[in-house]
This record gives sequence, C-alpha cells and structure tokens, in this order.
Amino acid sequence: MTTAYLNRIATAVPEHDVHEAFVGFAEKMLVDPRLRMVFRRMASRADIAHRYSFFEPQSDYSQFFSHDVNELFQLGNLPKTARRMEMFEKSAPVLMRKAVDRLALNEKERSGITHVLVTCCTGLYAPGLDFEIVDHLGLSADVERTMIAFMGCYAAINALKLARHIVRSDPKANVLMLNLELCSLHLQETQELEQVLSFLVFADGAAASLITAREQGLALDTFKAVTVPGTRGLITWKIRDVGFDMRLSGQVPGELGRALHESEMMAERDDIDLWAVHPGGRSILDAVEKGLELPADALAASREVLSCFGNMSSATVMFVLQRLMRQAQSGQRGCAMAFGPGLTAETMYFHAV
Repeated sequence: MTTAYLNRIATAVPEHDVHEAFVGFAEKMLVDPRLRMVFRRMASRADIAHRYSFFEPQSDYSQFFSHDVNELFQLGNLPKTARRMEMFEKSAPVLMRKAVDRLALNEKERSGITHVLVTCCTGLYAPGLDFEIVDHLGLSADVERTMIAFMGCYAAINALKLARHIVRSDPKANVLMLNLELCSLHLQETQELEQVLSFLVFADGAAASLITAREQGLALDTFKAVTVPGTRGLITWKIRDVGFDMRLSGQVPGELGRALHESEMMAERDDIDLWAVHPGGRSILDAVEKGLELPADALAASREVLSCFGNMSSATVMFVLQRLMRQAQSGQRGCAMAFGPGLTAETMYFHAV
C-alpha cells in the first residue's frame, strides 16, 4: 500500500499584533469591576505574548479593530454577519496568497497538483478559496477541489486524513492543503466572562502544505478519533445575526484530560517521540500533559506556538507540525492531536523519514 507523506508546510499570519489591544478592549467592555479583575488575572496567566489579525488595533479601546478606513468594531455597534463575510471575502485571499507563496512550489510541483483541500470555519463564500488558489497558482482547470468547512480546530487533521486516502488510492496524486482562519472576525460584545476569556486566545493565521507519495517529511501512518461521551454541548459554533457565536465551556480541559487518561493512548504514549498538540489554550495543554502523564518538555512546540500566535483554529496544529519537522530525526514517531466540537480529539500518528 502506498504511503502518503506530508512533504512540507508553510505558515503565515497577518501583520497586526492585537493581543495587548484586545486585553485593553476586553477590560473596557466588561462593566463589572470584579469581572475585569478576574479577566486581567486570567490574561496574565494565558501564556500568550502575540496574536495577529487582519484588522488594525486602535489606541482608543472603545473601538478595538478598524478595517480599511471606515469599518470599526465599536462597543455598541459591532458589524452584522453579512458585513463580516464581506471582510472575509476581501481579506482571506490575501492571507491565502501569503501562505501559498511561502510554500514555494516549483514549476514541476505546481503543474503536478491534482487536488486542493481547504479547511475553514470562520468564513464562507462561493466561488471560494479553492478557486482563489487555482487562479493564483495557475493550476489546471480539472484540479479536484474539496472544502472542509465548519469543523473547527481539528479540521486540519481530517484534511490530512483525506489527503492520505487520496494519495493511497492514486500514488500519482499531489495534494495542496490550505488551512485558513480569520477568528478575529467574530469578536462579540458580551458581559459573559467565559465567552470573553475564549476570545482571549483566538487569532488569525494560515498554513499551506504539500502531501504526496514522495518519501520526504513526515509519513502519515494512522488516524484515530477520541470522542468524549456526554460532552456534546461543551464546544459549539453557530452562525448568528452578529457573526459566528462560539461557546467554549470551562469544563473542556478537565473532560479532555480525563478522557485521554482513560483512552488507549496511555499505553501508546511511551512510543511517541514528537507531540504536535493543538494549543487551544494553556489549560488545554496542561490538561493533555497531565492526562497523558507526559514529560514537562513534551509540548514545548505547542506552547511556543501558543505564545507566539495564539489559537488560529484549524491552522494551529500545522504551525506545531512545522516546528517539529525542522527538528525531527529519521525514524522518530509522533502524534498530532487537535480538539473540537463533539467533544472530540482527532489524532494522527506519523513518523519522520
């Protein structure tokens, strides 16, 4: 059976670092001084130094984001969903081109692309990013395109699973994968501390990857999903009148850590050299580390990505894998893991070649 390989990964983020601006904005948004105090304390413990957005942060914290000249995210006047999707349609292709260009496909690779996979849960339009990629790279009109939409943070693992199926069924296939999210687009005005804290970690980013049968990079070995019973409502992501509404329960880390500790992964963890865990937040990484009883430095790459970029939904685990690819030695075994609605952990086992 043909083996599929993740040959290389390129990543990109927008130019504006918005983390400090968001902390100031959120404090001003919260009316209750007690909630402000709790938020400030949690922000200091988030282990995030930078997050990037296609919006430009403003010094007046009553208005957090501006877009071009006139579009502002102002307290009491956040844009409707239609306007947010207009912003996505304009800005997502810019970030896509940045990531795809950094993948640096040569002419042979570009002409050999047979499939384009796109994951995104923060914006949608048609013809969409799949067509934008075909046009930007001048790909053949008969390239097969697939959009993997609204799956959340674990979508990249599912896309890699699909890419593996494609390459195993057709060894001549060359798959270009894009994971792109503009999470900052869906900031909500709220007095619910739990929801404000969820906004504290999310950011914008994109990753472009090449998956082929060429023996280079990381071999995609097997995939497995761990779904936690009775947790269906702990992560929800729904389209509402004022953007997409995320609900992320504070129970997620505890439930996730318990489920991983009780899973068969406990018996497999000693065979894993490289851990590419989606940094959904510091508490998530702490829960995985504790649940699987991992060494303190096992999730170093994930914690570095969290600090430098925050949580970029589906793109984030690819940022972690990119770091591990740079340091991986031939024969080392790894596990990539990302979490999302369900509550589900999607996992991929791989080895370096």
